[in-house]
Amino acid sequence: MFTFFRCCILPAIKLYWLGFRVLLGQLLCKTFKLPEMPRQEGKVAIVTGGGRGIGFEVALHLAGLGAHVIIVEFLTLDLGSLQSVRHFVHSFKNRHLPLNILVNNAGIMLVPEGRTEDGFELHFGVNYLGHFLLTWLLLDNLKQSGTSDCFSRVVNVSSSAHRIGEVQLNDLNSSEYYSAHAAYCSSKLALLVFSLQLQRVLRAGGSPVSSCAVDPGMVHTALYQHMWAPLRLAQGTIAQLLFWTPKQGAATVLYTALSPALERGRAEDYWVNGRRQMTSPVTFHPQLQLSLWETTMQLLGLQ
Repeated sequence: MFTFFRCCILPAIKLYWLGFRVLLGQLLCKTFKLPEMPRQEGKVAIVTGGGRGIGFEVALHLAGLGAHVIIVEFLTLDLGSLQSVRHFVHSFKNRHLPLNILVNNAGIMLVPEGRTEDGFELHFGVNYLGHFLLTWLLLDNLKQSGTSDCFSRVVNVSSSAHRIGEVQLNDLNSSEYYSAHAAYCSSKLALLVFSLQLQRVLRAGGSPVSSCAVDPGMVHTALYQHMWAPLRLAQGTIAQLLFWTPKQGAATVLYTALSPALERGRAEDYWVNGRRQMTSPVTFHPQLQLSLWETTMQLLGLQ
């Protein structure tokens, strides 16, 4: 009984309490407003989940600045299918386009227990593994498109939920005890750890590519549709009044993807509401970054 509470009930309590604190913080702080960004003619950007919510606002703004934006939906790229990811990358490479910006935005939250077609837990597979593989396979394109004065940029949309996530290297599939709340938080922690490790790898190799993670805040999107029923009913009203709009949530994503002030590798680390912010202590462990990286490479057959 105690194990069930610790593994299944406690993660939900932690996540909803964290959500309350984040929402309170949003009410008390000034919302970041995106300054005017330079034109992006000749630039190519890929935005996963670009058909709605934050991803749509990111894609719309990039296109408005003149960028060639490839909006990736689950219909054309199923992040829960490694074969689909590889097929998408193959199709993109055949177009012989540059790639200046990759925004890993698509995600799922609190979905019922399930597995991807490759057998991975859904949150882990879609939110983390799919984006890891997509980024890895596109890395050469990003490197070739970047210069010493104008880096290509990878922006990973994570979440404050990473602060209560755990990366269990011996149970990445949440096979022992399943909690959708814990699985979501862990997938966002894994994506953040990946972003930081990618940053280290790119910097060590002298590549003209930067990697960062962004917490867009609590934004009124369809992401919350799988919350517990009573909370989902309350959330609908609360979101209309208190959550940020998708456009507000997209502001920091766009800033890290476009700002000239973050050129030459300065668009790194973890960003919240237009500012760098410290992540949870576990993300600073080099061994965790390396171990998760190597384990993921093995799972994806990249080693």
